[in-house]
Amino acid sequence: MTKTYAHWIGGSWRAPGNGHYPVINPATEETVGHAPEADPADVDAAVRAARAAYDGWSRTAPKERAAVLDRAADLLAEHAPDLVPLVQAETGATLRVTSSLQVPPAIDRFRRYARGALEPDTVPLAPLPLAATPLAPGGLIGAAAVRRPLGVVCCITSYNFPLTNLAGKVAPALAMGNTVVAKPAPQDPLCCLELGPLLKEAGLPDGAFNVVTGSRAAAGEALVAHPGVDMVSFTGSTAVGKKIAESAGRSMKRTLMELGGKGAAIVLGDADERVIASAVGAVGSTFSFHSGQICTAPTRVLVHRSLYEKVIAALTHYAESLKIGDPVDNSTVVGPLISAAQRDRVEAYVSGAREQGARIVVGGERPTLKPGFYVAPTLIADVDPAMTVAREELFGPVVVALPFDDEDEAVRIADATPYGLYDYVFSADAGRAWALAARLRSGNVGINTAQRHPETPFGGFKESGVGRDGGSFGLHAYSELQSLVWVA
Repeated sequence: MTKTYAHWIGGSWRAPGNGHYPVINPATEETVGHAPEADPADVDAAVRAARAAYDGWSRTAPKERAAVLDRAADLLAEHAPDLVPLVQAETGATLRVTSSLQVPPAIDRFRRYARGALEPDTVPLAPLPLAATPLAPGGLIGAAAVRRPLGVVCCITSYNFPLTNLAGKVAPALAMGNTVVAKPAPQDPLCCLELGPLLKEAGLPDGAFNVVTGSRAAAGEALVAHPGVDMVSFTGSTAVGKKIAESAGRSMKRTLMELGGKGAAIVLGDADERVIASAVGAVGSTFSFHSGQICTAPTRVLVHRSLYEKVIAALTHYAESLKIGDPVDNSTVVGPLISAAQRDRVEAYVSGAREQGARIVVGGERPTLKPGFYVAPTLIADVDPAMTVAREELFGPVVVALPFDDEDEAVRIADATPYGLYDYVFSADAGRAWALAARLRSGNVGINTAQRHPETPFGGFKESGVGRDGGSFGLHAYSELQSLVWVA
C-alpha cells in the first residue's frame, strides 16, 4: 500500500493546502506514494518556521551543531535499508547506483559538515598603523574577517540524486547556523520528506529544517520570492536557474546556482592504449551511470582525427555490451529515465541529429521494454559543433562524437556551448593536459579520469552556474563575511 505524505514544517507533519499528487516509479509506471501539493500558505508557514528557529540555531555552539549533524548521519545509516528501496523506486536508478551513490553520499555529507561546523570561522588580519583622519584618530588598527550565517536558506534540488543533492546543501547550511526550507524536485520528493523526522530525532530544533513539495513550479516560485528567505541554493536546469536568479535579484537574495552542463572529453593525439581505455570508460559512463542523468557527464567526446574511428569503435562496443532493463536486477546497468516526458525529449534530440545529417552509430531506437521510460545507449558520430545535439544538454544516455585536428580547434569546440561545468582531457602527457585545462572555460577539469575529489570547489563557468560548494567551500557558500575592526 502506498504512503501519503504531508509537508514537514516546524518539526511536524502539516496537511497540504492543495491535496496530493502521485510519484511514479520510472521503471514500473506504478505509484510509489503521494506527495503533498503546496499552496502559498504552506510555503509561508515553512519560511516562518525557519525564521522563528533561526535565532536559536544560529547561536548554538558549533560543537552542538556538529553533534546533531553526526547523529543525523548515524540515523541515515540506520534507516538506509528502508531509504534505498524508496530512493530506487522514485528515481528509477539501478539498485547498484542507489545502494552505492544515492544514499551513502548523503551520509558522508552529514559527517563531513559535522566536522565542518568545527572549522575556524575567523580569518585574522595583520594590524596596520594608520594615521589620523577627519574620520577617526590614528593608531594601530586590528581587524578580522568572520564568516556569519546568512539566515533562512531555500534549497531547491534536482531529480537525479534527490537525497544526496539535498544533503549537500542542508548539511553545510546547518553547519554554519542557517535554517532551511527545502523544495525537492517534483518527480522524487518522498525520500527528502523522510529526512525531516530523522533530523528531529538527531536533535535539530523544530523549524530549523522544513520541506514543502509540489508538482508544479508554483511552490518553488513562492519560496524564491518570499521576503523571509535570505538565500536560494538551486541545482537544476539553466533555464529554471535564470528565472530563479531574476526573481531572487529583486530582493538581492544570495544565490548558489549549480546548473546544466555539456561536458567535453578531449582525447589528444598522443593518447596511448592506457589513456584511450580511460577515455572510453569515462565517456562510457554517460551510458552506464544513471542513464546519463548527471550534469557532469562527458556527453561530447572530441577526438584527434588520427584516433577518431578507433575511439568510435571502442565506444560502440562499450554501449552494445550494456544490459538495459529492470533497475532492481543487479545485472542491469542502464535503467529508465525519470519520466515519459524526459524520454520523449531525449528521443527528439536524437531524431533531430539524424535529420541534420549526423551518423547514429549505436542506439537511436526505443528499447522494446514495457513498462518504463527507457532510452538505449546512443552514440552519434560525425556531429557538427553547430548542431543542436552538440550544444544543448540532453540529460540521457547519449554521447556525440566530434573529430578535431589540433588543440586550438579542440578548445574552440569545447568552449562553443553556453555551458562550462565539467570537461575532461585525456593525454599521455599530464603536463600537456594541465596546460590545455587552463584554456577551457570550465569550472572543473578531469585529467585522464572521471573520478571526483570531494574537497574541491564545485561549480561552473558561463551558464553552468554561480558560486561554489564542496568541502570547506560549501561553508563559504552558506555564509556572509563580516569585517571587524578595532584599535589594537
